Amino acid sequence: MGAHGVAASARQPSRDFAQSLHWRSIGPFRGGRTRAVAGVPSQPNLFYMAQVNGGVWKTTDYGHTWSPIFDDQPTGSVGSIAVAASDPSVIYVGSGEGLHRPDLSVGDGVYKTTDGGRSWTHLGLRDGQQIAQIAIDPRNANRLFVAVAAADLRRETGTLIERWRAIESQDIPALNRQLRDAGLPALEMKGSGQR
Repeated sequence: MGAHGVAASARQPSRDFAQSLHWRSIGPFRGGRTRAVAGVPSQPNLFYMAQVNGGVWKTTDYGHTWSPIFDDQPTGSVGSIAVAASDPSVIYVGSGEGLHRPDLSVGDGVYKTTDGGRSWTHLGLRDGQQIAQIAIDPRNANRLFVAVAAADLRRETGTLIERWRAIESQDIPALNRQLRDAGLPALEMKGSGQR
């Protein structure tokens, strides 16, 4: 009897219904934990997905089939994917899974493609072991913000990006104004209570 004196009984689905259900893999078939997914609003059939140690995969048929597009790179560990709103063939990948855990896999910086994943260029931040997030300026596909852990940015400048600049916590309010002006979400400092 339930709390109000009503007998609780679970309805079992009919045998025909249960037999009509079948498991199917929606792929990709390797990788493990998925850390990053990105889509293209103007192309609802197109998605990119990355497992923390399985490279980047692309589907052009709403997820029915997936193809690897990052296998030729020296790392398979991915923490973030971002597609430029101003040009969907421009994609950035931040390597290093970006999840702080005892068994994480590290990466070797930021990669960019301008042809939808057929070829990639390493942009720098080689010491950035974990890149958890990338935000692209919606009006300028060459301007991006990267959340990177374990890097000394004072030692490195990107070869294809004008320069990498470290943002200290006191710079966050000014940066948030720039991000909002560009139509991007504000940064949040973990544990600081500030936004």
